[in-house]
Amino acid sequence: MKNKNYFPMFIDLTDKNVLVVGGGKIAYRRILALLQFTRNINVVSAQPGPEIQELSKLGQIRLQMRNVKRSDLADAYLVIAATMDHKLNDDIYRACKEQGIYVNVFSDKEKCDFYFPGVYVQDDITIGITVNGLDQEKAKRISTAIKQALKTAMEE
Repeated sequence: MKNKNYFPMFIDLTDKNVLVVGGGKIAYRRILALLQFTRNINVVSAQPGPEIQELSKLGQIRLQMRNVKRSDLADAYLVIAATMDHKLNDDIYRACKEQGIYVNVFSDKEKCDFYFPGVYVQDDITIGITVNGLDQEKAKRISTAIKQALKTAMEE
């Protein structure tokens, strides 16, 4: 299958509801990226890691320590399925597609309406790098090079 090309769109998530299903390291990394752009993050996980629990205690996210229910999708603008349960991720994907909700299934690039780019934010500059889910190491190298170039340009 030919690789999809993704349109690099910057969207305002300020007032949008984001649902993250999962409580592990991937979910945590996605949450940290999203926190740069919104505080409307709901996390549902029966066993969230300590980092996610800490974000909840700090009031940065809303955490529900239980299994996800279909009703959790009701007000979501976008959903991150970041569980290690492939059947559950697939169920979330199908439900989101039925309801017209943007979805990202971390473990299956074919079930992603969007990718998480490498994000660099400094002052009023936001840069996102993606390789369409193909080579994360390449994206990391390019992102590092751009960060260095931007730092040099900002110092001049």
